[in-house]
Parts: sequence; C-alpha cells; structure tokens
Amino acid sequence: MSERPLNDETGDHESGNSGEADEFADIVEAETDRDPDLAVIEAGSRTLRTMSGPPQGDAVPARPEDPEVDRALREVEAELAGRWGETQLDPSLARIEALMDILGQPQRAFPSIHITGTNGKTSTARMIEALLAAFDLRTGRYTSPHVQSVTERISLDGAPIPAERFIETYRDILPYVQMVDEREEHRLSFFEVLTGMAYAAFADAPVDVAVVEVGMGGSWDATNVVDGTVAVVTPIALDHTDRLGATPGEIAQEKGGIIKPDATVVLAQQPVDAAQVLLKRAVDVDATVAREGMEFGVTGREIAVGGQLLTLRGLGGDYPEVFLPLYGAHQAHNAAVALAAVEAFFGIGSEHARTLDLDTVRRAFASVTSPGRLEVVRRSPTVVLDAAHNPAGARATAEAVGEAFGFSRLIGVIGASADKDVRGLLEAFEPVFAEVVITRNSTQRAMDADELAAVAVEVFGAERVQVEPRLDDALEAAITLAEEEDEYAGAGVLVAGSVITVGEARLLLGRK
Repeated sequence: MSERPLNDETGDHESGNSGEADEFADIVEAETDRDPDLAVIEAGSRTLRTMSGPPQGDAVPARPEDPEVDRALREVEAELAGRWGETQLDPSLARIEALMDILGQPQRAFPSIHITGTNGKTSTARMIEALLAAFDLRTGRYTSPHVQSVTERISLDGAPIPAERFIETYRDILPYVQMVDEREEHRLSFFEVLTGMAYAAFADAPVDVAVVEVGMGGSWDATNVVDGTVAVVTPIALDHTDRLGATPGEIAQEKGGIIKPDATVVLAQQPVDAAQVLLKRAVDVDATVAREGMEFGVTGREIAVGGQLLTLRGLGGDYPEVFLPLYGAHQAHNAAVALAAVEAFFGIGSEHARTLDLDTVRRAFASVTSPGRLEVVRRSPTVVLDAAHNPAGARATAEAVGEAFGFSRLIGVIGASADKDVRGLLEAFEPVFAEVVITRNSTQRAMDADELAAVAVEVFGAERVQVEPRLDDALEAAITLAEEEDEYAGAGVLVAGSVITVGEARLLLGRK
C-alpha cells in the first residue's frame, strides 16, 4: 500500500480549538429522529472515532467506431439481454458461487469496498474510485445500471473498459457460464454474468482494489460473493418494495447482508428503523461502525461556480475547502461517506490517527464526474439530466435544482418505469415544475405515457400536463415551452424519472 495517504500531522480533536469542536457538535445534533434505544445497540458495537493526480472523470462511451467491433458488441449485448433480467431478484447465490468456483475465485484476488443503499450509490462509488486512484492505487469499479453503454458498468483505472476488452472478457468466461447453465435449474442471469465478467476483468488486470456497487438489495445480490473490507450503506428509502420490503427497516435487513465479519461499515444518515437493523447486523458480525453525523460528516458547504465548496470532517480530522463539481446537498453527503470509506480502507480511525493528504483529497474530488446526475447537457435553454427515479431521490434533486440553478421557470420531462412509485415521484417534483411533459423510454419496463399522464393530471392539474409518448418529441416540447416567452429567459428543462430515460435523452441531445 502506498505511503502517500497519510498526513504527517497528527490530528488531536480533544486538544483542537473549541470552534472546531462546536462545528462538529452541530452535525451530531443535526442527526434527526434518533431513537434512544439505538444507544443499546451502539453500546455493543465498536465505533471509529479518531482522537487525534487523480484520473480525469470518464466519459460515457459511444458506440465503437470500428464496424466489426460494434457488430461483436451488439452480439454480446443481445446474448446478455436474452438472459433473465436484472430486476428479478432470486434469493440465492448458488449460480454466481458456482461460476466463481469454476473461474478460480477471481473475486478474492483483490480487496473490495462494497456499496449498497437506495440512492447515491453510483456517485459515491465514483468518488471512492477517484480518491483511491489519487493515492496511486489501481482501481476497478462495477456499477449499475448504465446510462448509455453496458461497457460503463465495468471500469478500470477510472474509465469504462474498451468495447474490445468487454467482448474478450465475455468470450473468455462464456464456456464456464455455459457449464454453470447446464448444471443449475435456471441459467445465470444478465446481472450474474456481468458480475462474473467484472470480477474476472479485475483479477486479470490486476487491480489493487475494487469498488463494487450492488445491483439490488445486498444479501442475495450477485455481487455479494465478495467480502468487502469496507461496507458502505448510502441512504435507504422505499424502492423495489415488492422485492426488498415495505419499510426502510425491512429493506435494511436485505441490504445489511453485505456487512461481513470484522469489516468496517460506513453508514450514511438513515431512517431510525433502518439504522437499528444495520447497527444490529454490525454487532452480530463484530463489524466496526462509522456513522455520518457522529464519526464523520459535512461541517460546511457553500455554493460555488460549477459545484460546491465543502468542509468535511473525516475519521481522522478536517478537510477544508474541498471543491466538488456536483450539485446538491445530497452529493455533499455522498462525498463525506466516500471520504470516510477511503479513510477506513487505509486504516484511519483504527490503525492510524492521521488524515489523508489534503491536497490529494482536493484534487481527487475536483476530478469527480457523475453522468446523468444533475448533468447539464445543453444551454439556452439549460437542459439538466438527473436519474432520480423514486420519491426520495426526486426530493433531493428538486432541492438541488432550486439551490444550484435558480431557474425562473422549470419544465419537467418525466419518463418512469412501471414498477416505481410514480405518484410519489411526481409529488416530489410538483412544487418546482411549472409544467411537466410526460413521456416514456424505449424499454418494456417503461410505464405507458397515458397511464403516467393520468397520475400527473391528479398531481399537477390538467393545465400543467402535456403528453408526448416519444422522448424526442417530449424534449422538443419541453425546450419550446422553456423558450416560449422572453420573460422566461431564465427557464430550464429537467429530464428525470429513470436512468434509461436520462441515457436516451443524453443521446438525443448529442452527448456521446
């Protein structure tokens, strides 16, 4: 492991000035709705409380320019698409474990940081990846779903693997995949095969550390054949309730399955019932806990051109004047979680009472990108894309848009999946949308535009709702509405509702 991560100056919080102590006390007090019963659970767990040139953001890859490579990639995509869809959760690791066995356990060739939660997983994964790479570690990142290209899901050294390598990796493991298919009751799913590809690619590279985002849930997610030395749980909210549970606590039961014995678990702020479940899991497996609002957090945040300027309290001390080129308070909290995860990976808070090198941390965060997360893809009028697809995500996006852009009038374009809480999604956006254009994306999971519009009329009123079943027509209609009158020169367009909708809009608007 590199010696660069640690700062030579030891942080001594107790001997620091009282102003800094008061600042951190504020974030402790900001943790709301805490249940006194949690103290009983926390008393049985260990907690982390230290007393004492990164890669450029990767672009979303376009289709391969070489016709033969493009043809081969389409063949692979078609074969993967012919498998069991990734949104169907089967409570078994049997198939992926069989594949790992036959491949020689590639997931054990590197340490992992494993990430679950409901919202913010991909952005947090990208921040963790940027920090690790800034400290001279070779990284692999596995995230889902993709915005435009399936190759985005597997990244090496901060960039999606080339299409040629994606195809080669698929063909390398295909004979083993077929062997497992023949033995098991059901064939390996789309997501299980991609997970196998990611772990094989990381082992082959080889990487120093993998940053792995779960697909859905945790315990039975195909990624959970890794034993993450650090487990990260981003905020839990209601999503996939038909598969994961009807309350945050029930969902946390499934997501907590990634917390392994003797690991460190980094917890974003959680609903009380979710926190109870996660802390009990930590106690049961003797995991070390670091909690946002207690051991780490955001102590300062200012709006800046192109993003925000943060002061973060990590496990080892303060990190002032950290520029993050992403919008919204939720991204500031993601940054705090990412920083704590990387500190924990380097042993800060348990083995070391020091901070990471501040300049390196600043450079890493300044390099972060997160396509499809409050991403500006056009000006005059400004068009922003955001992958919010559940009520909690939509509320965070609505708040961030108001804070960062100050549009005089905002037009929404919404295309959602049929299995989502579309009413909750629309209600979260209703206060900030002057009008909304209802549409759908091209997938079978998309909700019918007329059905979604019927819900939108109940939420917004008929006079504020327009229906354009084709996404290209919806974008044109929204841009026209934003340009309609001179007095609305500060109008903008927000496209949201689904990662797929955002990806297709990104292509239509010319982002490659």
